Amino acid sequence: MTNHKKAASGLSDTFMATSSGLINGVLGVGLFLLLVVFPLICHNSYRDILETKYNFYRRCTLSMLAVVLLLTVILAAIDLMEFKGVHTRWFFSKIIPANKKSPFFAADAAVLVFWVSSALSTLLSPYTKAAFYGNKGRFSGLLLLSLYVASYYLISHLWKPKQWYAELFLASGAVVCVIGITDYFRMDILGFHKVILESQIAIFTSTIGNINTYTAYVGLVMGFAAAMFALEDNPLKMAWYYFCLCASFAAIIMGCSDNAYLSIAALFGGLPFLLFKTRKGMLRYLIIAATFFSIIQMIDWANHLFPERVLGLESLFLIIVNLQGLPLVVLFFWLLAAVYGFAAKPSDPGAVRKPKIPIPPILLGGSKTVRVWAILMAAGIGILCFMFFDANAANHANRYGALQSYLVFNNDWGTSRGYIWRKSLELYQEFPLIQKLFGYGPDTFGLLTKGTILEEMVAATGQVFDSAHNSFIQYLLTIGLAGTAGYLVFLVAAMYCMGKNQSKESYILGALFAVACYTLQSTVNIDLPIVTPALWMMLSIGMAGCRASLVS
Repeated sequence: MTNHKKAASGLSDTFMATSSGLINGVLGVGLFLLLVVFPLICHNSYRDILETKYNFYRRCTLSMLAVVLLLTVILAAIDLMEFKGVHTRWFFSKIIPANKKSPFFAADAAVLVFWVSSALSTLLSPYTKAAFYGNKGRFSGLLLLSLYVASYYLISHLWKPKQWYAELFLASGAVVCVIGITDYFRMDILGFHKVILESQIAIFTSTIGNINTYTAYVGLVMGFAAAMFALEDNPLKMAWYYFCLCASFAAIIMGCSDNAYLSIAALFGGLPFLLFKTRKGMLRYLIIAATFFSIIQMIDWANHLFPERVLGLESLFLIIVNLQGLPLVVLFFWLLAAVYGFAAKPSDPGAVRKPKIPIPPILLGGSKTVRVWAILMAAGIGILCFMFFDANAANHANRYGALQSYLVFNNDWGTSRGYIWRKSLELYQEFPLIQKLFGYGPDTFGLLTKGTILEEMVAATGQVFDSAHNSFIQYLLTIGLAGTAGYLVFLVAAMYCMGKNQSKESYILGALFAVACYTLQSTVNIDLPIVTPALWMMLSIGMAGCRASLVS
């Protein structure tokens, strides 16, 4: 806003700067606690880690919101007396989505639909109290969902982004990863494994807990670090981001959770759409790929050198390390990166597009290169769909050897996820119309299954499911089609907005890929207050960066 417009509207630079500084300071403190302390905080090993993380997040966020509200009331009173309330009206115009042409309108409106649907779901639920607090599930009731939405609105609209918050997130994430790596080597530096059963040591790690939740968090760190490394030019910062990337690769592989494959797929499948526009981006992508396979190879060497000291790999990662050609794959990617880096380098500083060695233009990056990648991705997805069809409908599972456990979809698929997904959709079909729209109540999935299919569930799987192990199916049953649609549109709109503005600040791209990695793996995982708050922080920071870039 120009000085002329400010003067015409009666806005005071001094009052706005003071008000903004106070609110921004409060949000900054809250973000520091949530980005740095929250991932690391524990109380009594893994015994109460869910309650500890939830209570810390709830208290921090409520305190942040309360202080901002108090400041807003005080500043609004001063504004009313001194400036006839013009600053207060301006403040609320920034919070409430009104301009449908704004690039942020879709995300802001969708997240409001998500929250309103969750609130209606709570009011209509047969378990209103449980739906509000989430105390019969995983504490993901309306209260927690409201904190997610409220903090998103405040941070994305009012916080002035600073690059060093990204460094804090990565620093805290690197610590979580390193602790997880030491747990893989049975070092137990926190002493948490001393108070759990021997059979649980392989499935609880670092300061996060269950390996499925741990790898979901590491996926956020991995996506952020990879994007930051891909864009950075400063040698010291690039080395720092590369260290974080290596730590996250090692941690997510050693986590031995199947949801890690989806985070990795989101990273390597999505990065080219933005990196393949330039030679620098293509080179960094090759380095990232070479590093990933190198980490797998080094873990394999460690497993052979210290067989008694490691937990060992499982499932698809075990298949990869057992490939006889893995060292050749590593060598191939590093040689490819080295050759490409030399060949694609301009022959002189003025020859921006002319490489040292003649190579096909398609390999120099640009829109055509991105389109080729899109075609390859579509072909790859098509092949996977065919394999899935062939293994199930055509009953040719034996063709796929060790991969058939991933391709054959039945009740046992994904540690009985196949069963609970099928039963969840059957339960949804039996809902009356109002419940199809607004669900059974936030975080009441366990109450629903125990009240309807408990005996069948135990007989079929030997366990009781209090979650669908798919965040979108979970939302469909608990907050209905309206809430799930709002959540999906919010995620897509936010990622689209970050993608459009990623060239302005590198941390915007980092937030985008953190969100993308988390979102894809959540199709086989649970949204928990142990990790999901970090997702909402990434959404908030990324969208705050988009707003700041447009204002500047």
